[in-house]
Amino acid sequence: MALIALAADKGAPGVTTAAVALGAVWPHPVLVAECDPSGGDLAYRLPAMDGGVLNPARGLLSLGAVARRGLHPDQIHEHTQKLVGGLDVLAGLANGEQAAGLTWLWGPLGRALAAMPEADVLADCGRLGLHPQTNDLLAAADEVVLFTRASLDHVAHLRERLTLLDRPVGVVVIADPRSYRASIDEIRRIVSNWDVSFVAGLAYDPKGAELLSGQWGGRLDRSLLIRTARELAERLASHVAAVPSRGMPPVSVPAPARAEPSSGARPRP
Repeated sequence: MALIALAADKGAPGVTTAAVALGAVWPHPVLVAECDPSGGDLAYRLPAMDGGVLNPARGLLSLGAVARRGLHPDQIHEHTQKLVGGLDVLAGLANGEQAAGLTWLWGPLGRALAAMPEADVLADCGRLGLHPQTNDLLAAADEVVLFTRASLDHVAHLRERLTLLDRPVGVVVIADPRSYRASIDEIRRIVSNWDVSFVAGLAYDPKGAELLSGQWGGRLDRSLLIRTARELAERLASHVAAVPSRGMPPVSVPAPARAEPSSGARPRP
């Protein structure tokens, strides 16, 4: 189906929270994959299906070990886990040091994720620019979405990133509910001279993020985070369905011959 790469232009303004929120309300079968070479934190932030913790050794790390012999889309689900609520996730690396021996992985991983036949993939790629090898994963994505805020420093980094990326991208503004539409309109005006496929918003909602991670009880589906995530998910899913796929056919991808050194519950519909 489709591979959608979610990334930040500066720091990481809620990309992981956004990925899980979008996954929780996605209109099709979906997998959330932590693809940040700096390391992920789903294993430490969100509870597993059984109420315990995710296994940090099962995910990108275990997939990388078998991918040296070739990577096929059908192998990926052997390394996924489920969050409370049933969301499938591919847990990321525990830290950036683990990525040192996996610099070759990102291209084959991107092509395999893009060729998964039964699910869309939301890939949390963290901050762009820190690890150039993730460009190989982005090249396989059907859509790249940059998350930003309506502040001077984030806007400056966003403009720089749009100049460097040689493809259309979507932009999502993490916006204060008090100035939600105004923030989105301001970013839309700023990026009007770049090749931007859409500009949308997601509410900055710390309380909703706590609900998503199971830190306290309440109606998750009533939170601003989930309400705006639902709008964004519908728009993004419709957008990628309307554009030609950049994904590769589901064939094995050979790995290098040599080894290199070395929760979130779903809301009710």
